[in-house]
Amino acid sequence: MKKMFLTVALFVVALFVAEQGFSHTPLCSCMDNGDGSVTCQGGFSDGSSASGVTMKVVDTSGKTLITGKMNENSEFTFKKSGGDYKVQFDAGPGHLVEITSKDISR
Repeated sequence: MKKMFLTVALFVVALFVAEQGFSHTPLCSCMDNGDGSVTCQGGFSDGSSASGVTMKVVDTSGKTLITGKMNENSEFTFKKSGGDYKVQFDAGPGHLVEITSKDISR
């Protein structure tokens, strides 16, 4: 019985490790367009598209100002808000990228 439990436990650990090897890291960058708008581009480290990934712009208190999705080109463009804000690329648990307005340049 112990041998069977150990075999099953090792199998589960092996599956977890294998899954981690195939995981992909979310990537997102944003640039000020100079016309009052910002464009963000996203994707994943394995080259997969970010089309359809949820995007949010939130203020410093966490209030959502803008919500949208990456388009078919993995881009999201929005009008800048007046104060400080964060852009959130949210591809699900463990796949959140936050970019502060101070880190967005031309």
